[in-house]
Amino acid sequence: MLRLTKKADYGLMALKYLAEQSTGPAPAAQSAKDIAQAYHIPPPLLAKILQTLARAGLLVSHAGTNGGYALGRPANQISAFEVIRAIDGPLFITSCITIHGACDLTSHCTIKEPLRKVNDSIKDLLSGITIADLIEASDPEHQDPAAVGGGLVSIAL
Repeated sequence: MLRLTKKADYGLMALKYLAEQSTGPAPAAQSAKDIAQAYHIPPPLLAKILQTLARAGLLVSHAGTNGGYALGRPANQISAFEVIRAIDGPLFITSCITIHGACDLTSHCTIKEPLRKVNDSIKDLLSGITIADLIEASDPEHQDPAAVGGGLVSIAL
């Protein structure tokens, strides 16, 4: 089974929280402490994740007394894939597909192309899910009755 890391889970949860809290033209920044309390996430770990997402431009950090974090773009313009990539780096389902190219068995590998297609399909699927979709998925009024298990996606390999 393909699983997201806890850091990626927490990052998606934090962005969902910020999207839910953002109202009006200039939404107030939310503190890392408030987000951590809302989802029972260890605050030091969440702080590092939020800093990573801010460096990637997905969040904006506001300093000061009323500081905190806000979405860097509208929730419908931030994909789950962007969040996962910002936190975990490139997404590869197998070690033969890497940022450096191919493995040592490339010349006689028979599954490289099918695995590349699976990897591309997963990337496309996650790229098509936005933070706004996460809000709708948890809202019973907007939930698709055909959704499996009420979750984002479950991929068993």
